[in-house]
Amino acid sequence: MSAEHTLRNNIKPGLMVEIVEKQNQRSGQRTTGEVQNILTPGQIHPRGIKVRLTTGQVGRVQKILS
Repeated sequence: MSAEHTLRNNIKPGLMVEIVEKQNQRSGQRTTGEVQNILTPGQIHPRGIKVRLTTGQVGRVQKILS
């Protein structure tokens, strides 16, 4: 399994990603969207970098699509 979604350097605004929102962590339901900005201050996060999508949804990146 690739851990590219846990490294802040791999995430950029405009990138298409799949995230898991806080309320969907148990179910694992993913939301697809475009990154608006990065919310995780550190360079690495084991559960995925937290981002805000252009739709306003906030969650941790699970997969980079583009």
